[in-house]
Amino acid sequence: MTRVVVTGAAGAIGSRVVRHLARVDGIDVLAVDRVGTPVAADIESKRVDLAAGPLNSIFSGADVIVHLASATTPGHPEPAAEELDLAITGRVLDAAADASVGQVVVLSTAMVYGAWAANPVPLTEEAPVRPNPDFSWAVARADIENLVQEWRTGRPDTSVAILRPTAIVTDDDLGGLAQLLRTARVGVAAEGDPPVQYLHLDDLAAAVVVAVTGQLDGIANVAPNGWIPPDNLHDLEGPQARVRVPSWLARTIAALRWRFGVAPIPPGVVPYTSHSWVVSNDRMRSLGWEPSYSNEEAWVVSHDPGPLDRMPARRRQELALVLSIVAIVGVLVGVVAVLRRLRRSGRGVGD
Repeated sequence: MTRVVVTGAAGAIGSRVVRHLARVDGIDVLAVDRVGTPVAADIESKRVDLAAGPLNSIFSGADVIVHLASATTPGHPEPAAEELDLAITGRVLDAAADASVGQVVVLSTAMVYGAWAANPVPLTEEAPVRPNPDFSWAVARADIENLVQEWRTGRPDTSVAILRPTAIVTDDDLGGLAQLLRTARVGVAAEGDPPVQYLHLDDLAAAVVVAVTGQLDGIANVAPNGWIPPDNLHDLEGPQARVRVPSWLARTIAALRWRFGVAPIPPGVVPYTSHSWVVSNDRMRSLGWEPSYSNEEAWVVSHDPGPLDRMPARRRQELALVLSIVAIVGVLVGVVAVLRRLRRSGRGVGD
């Protein structure tokens, strides 16, 4: 039997991975999570705080560690939480070394490639890691990757698999990162219409299982075949209130809105809405993984159809024009409000 320990087992991705692995012949699963929520009655689980709890006893006898636990989310950059994620990964790796595990699987993100004008379409695993520096969540994922790669050095008998999924969705839920990107594309939006990818959570869980059963050693992107071109995305999303401005202005406005709590959009995410960062999935497919959902199918199942989805195309275009005008007015009102707030703040300091 192959002993596989899964951290973050109570989360959306962790619980799916545990259930998938438990159905594989020859695999014995231990589900580990801080909250201690059992995934299923017949699956062994243990409650442990990865930041402070004893890990050696948990990982003893393990052949594979699948590290999915995370304290951070893309839309809420918190330096303390990002540092905690790095520290937890370090503790997991130390315990993995003590247990002499044969493989470690770590979940990262395709955002570590960064969104840059010169990016090829699609990006392969050979592309350099250069996340946009002011989007701290992606930078933190790159730091974790570096830690894992350094740990791998000098351990020729240990395989390390790093998975880089694109924006994740699930049934009736666009997901935190996908929703953040969509929010950043409406209202005041940066110029540029890059292609996009949406990965269903079930396909990501299946990719993790394939990384384990296929003994992946290295980096692999996880995404559906191809991508959604800009025009197709506009048709899927329907009319949006959108005002196109230069990227620097969109980031400046996003920074002001973020600072004053007007909108939950970290300014560092803006480049990811104006430059391509879609990835190739050839390496995962070479291991036998095949996505069950296309990009369009993943987007559709994550949305409840509304009245706009049933509206004729011409009416949707007319509505989009009206919404754009409304957005322009809203931008002007917002700029005036921010300037007034800054003026009051200046008076307060002077007084």
